This record gives sequence, C-alpha cells and structure tokens, in this order.
Amino acid sequence: MNEAVVAGSIAVAALNLVSGLAGLLALWLGDTNGIAARVFWPLLRVGQGAALALVIAVGSLAATGNYSTDKLFYLYSLLPLAIAFLAEQLRVASAQTVLDQRGLDGSAAVAALGESDQHELVGAIMRRETGVMAASALVVVFLALRAAGTAHGF
Repeated sequence: MNEAVVAGSIAVAALNLVSGLAGLLALWLGDTNGIAARVFWPLLRVGQGAALALVIAVGSLAATGNYSTDKLFYLYSLLPLAIAFLAEQLRVASAQTVLDQRGLDGSAAVAALGESDQHELVGAIMRRETGVMAASALVVVFLALRAAGTAHGF
C-alpha cells in the first residue's frame, strides 16, 4: 500500500512540475495567449485532477482503516487542493487587479480603449493568470514530494 501512495504522490509532483514549467516557459516566451499557453492550461488541469485523485485515494484508505503513522502526510497530501483553490481565487482577481493598476473602472472604461490597448490589457491579464497558476503548480510539486516522503506506515 505504501508504494502505491508514494507512486501516486510522485505522479502528482511530476504532472504539476510539467505544467508549472510549461507555464514558466509561456511567461518567458511572452506567449501567454499562444501555443505555449494552449499547452499549459490543459496540463495544469491534469495536474490538479491528479492532486484530487490522490486526495480521494488517501481518503479511501483512511475510510478503510489504513492510516499513515506520520500525520504530516495528511497535511502534505491535502494542501495541494487548498493551494489550487487559493490560486484559482487569485486568478479570478487578476483581471480586476490589472484594471485597478491602470485606473480602469470596468467594462465601459475598457471598451473606451483602442483595440491595441485592449489587446495589451488582455495580455497583461493573461500573464498574471499564467504566473499565478504556474507558481501554484510548482508549490504543489513541493507538497506532493513531501507527501511521498512521509507516506510510510500504511
């Protein structure tokens, strides 16, 4: 049982590492609305799904009476969901943050901008969203590796 939990944790770490690096690559290339972004977002969702699958597996083990002797394991295996939820909230707030930085009050102010300014605004929002989500994926890598390191005693 221990090996399966360790393997699951490492799989979560690997999937999130790939998505986090893809997000960083998209930022580095300045391609947050192109091919790199189209690779990043599905990979991010796969990594988040893997973290959810790990939580379900750990919960199933606990429900059947299989517990880890290291209680930190549960913290490290459950925190990725909290990190993903927090990151999604920050991602949602990204648009408003960018609008506030530019002194724009809402959609009417954005509509008054020229087309090139609107494209630049969307690019800034996409960069912020990509950065937040790539950072969250890399935090999940650390947590999943810690979960693998504390997954003994099942």
